[in-house]
Formats: sequence, structure tokens, C-alpha cells
Amino acid sequence: MKEKTNALGKVILVIIRYKYLVVICFFAIWITFLDSYNLIDRFKNMQKLNALNKEVEFFKHEIKVYNTQYKELFSDKNDLEKFAREQYLMKEENEDIFIIISD
Repeated sequence: MKEKTNALGKVILVIIRYKYLVVICFFAIWITFLDSYNLIDRFKNMQKLNALNKEVEFFKHEIKVYNTQYKELFSDKNDLEKFAREQYLMKEENEDIFIIISD
């Protein structure tokens, strides 16, 4: 029994002697794992945010490309007709369409 209290007394003395170190370790563990805004979740959220920002930039670029295509198509009737023929295989009467697939 005396040995247990003696060991406990030594632990308490170490805690008292290194109280600042104990508090800093406790704070680091708390911030890293236990807090509602812990470092692990923040790191995961930053990765998600970076991925979403890349998606935003990609879609902004795609919108730009589609807007220029839209302006080109609807600025000239011949361009619109060419697009309709190529993309949707539209044809005029008495006209045949041949689709050539290249490897």
C-alpha cells in the first residue's frame, strides 16, 4: 500500500515540477483531437475547399468556352447550320448523310 502511494506521490511531484509542459501537452492533445474545430477536421476541410476551388476555376473556364461558342453560333446563320448538321446530323430534303468514322 505504501508503494502505491509513494508511486502516486512521485507522479504528482513530476506533474507539479513540469506543470507548464503538462499543460502544453494537454492543450496540444485537446486542439488536435478533442476540440469541435480540431486540427484533423480543419485539414480535411481545407483539402475539400481546395478541390472545390479547382472545380470552380474549371467551370468558369468551361463557361467562357461555351459563351464564345454560343456567340459564334448565333452570330451567323451559316455557322448555326454547320453546327446543326455536324452535331445533330440534320439534313435538308433530298440530301443524304454519310458518317465516316476514323480510327
